[in-house]
Amino acid sequence: MSRTLIIIGITIVLIGIFWPWIQKLNLGRLPGDIMIEKENGGFYFPVVTSLIISIVLSLLFWIFRK
Repeated sequence: MSRTLIIIGITIVLIGIFWPWIQKLNLGRLPGDIMIEKENGGFYFPVVTSLIISIVLSLLFWIFRK
């Protein structure tokens, strides 16, 4: 359990360090993401962004499992 928490903590720190470069990837604004804006509010569902993140994480977990 402690090993998992350490890995999660290191991952969060690395994401924080590389955040300026991660923002330049425009994740969350890809074609295929659903965005509905109306006068009273809006709805946003990042379909394609979620798929890309899922594929990348699946590949990473698969690589580290071996």
